[in-house]
Amino acid sequence: MEKTARITGTTKLVGLIGSPVQHSGSPTIHNAVFEKLGLDCAYFAFDVDNVRLQDTVRGMVSMGFLGYNVTTPCKTFILPFLDEVSEAAEIMGAVNTVVIQNGRSLGDNADGAAFMRNLVLNGVNIRGKKITVLGAGGAGSAVIAQASLDGVSKIDVFNRKDEFYKSAEELIDRIHDHGSSCEINLFDLEEDQLAASISESVLVVNATNVGSPELPGCLVKPEMLHTDLIVADMVYVPCETELIKMAREHNNKVIDGVGVFLQQAAISERLWLGREMPLDFAREVFFSEKSGK
Repeated sequence: MEKTARITGTTKLVGLIGSPVQHSGSPTIHNAVFEKLGLDCAYFAFDVDNVRLQDTVRGMVSMGFLGYNVTTPCKTFILPFLDEVSEAAEIMGAVNTVVIQNGRSLGDNADGAAFMRNLVLNGVNIRGKKITVLGAGGAGSAVIAQASLDGVSKIDVFNRKDEFYKSAEELIDRIHDHGSSCEINLFDLEEDQLAASISESVLVVNATNVGSPELPGCLVKPEMLHTDLIVADMVYVPCETELIKMAREHNNKVIDGVGVFLQQAAISERLWLGREMPLDFAREVFFSEKSGK
């Protein structure tokens, strides 16, 4: 059966907003799962920038969407347009999942929980240890907040002095206001502290979009890697970013963004539909798509 044959006048809609979205694997994953489970739902990606964000939030409600995911650059800017946000999203200052109930848009953020869950599944424990995070936007703020609340002792955050730098300062204040004793330091990405920070860390996380098709490259230099360092990337397209490839060549343990992406997708489906995503099936679909099969 063709996938389009599933869509009828009763099909419930979910989706993704942000820009760019053309490389997102979310439509393929979610629609394959819906078909496998026999669910009358369909997932679409919409290229939306911050200029059209408020109208989009209202339109999703008007068109009867069950909910949607939010990606860059909209994660931090969508909060004022929602009716309610979870405590996690409030602390992080970013939303990655919206549920629409009774005409109200409810924002949540599962980025941090998905990242920490993926670490556990990869046998990594960072409680009581120091980590380095590159980027303080939507994904970065989620990692920083969740890691600090889950017992990481020290986090060095590196971000260029753009609109997210001031937001990162405010994020750190909110984290401490919620009782976290984690030491969090914020640095300009252009400063020289990055090498020193990584040398003291058990984990370095790329939470920027550097390494994606739109912004290829790598913020970490080969000489910054050390033997015991674990290297993680939130970028999942391509599966092997320049950072992940470089770390593998240096025999570092690596955690690519695919596992985080699948955990995020599973949490979203649970919030929208009350159903558990078959993760093994979703992983097969993801890699089949990337291999062109």
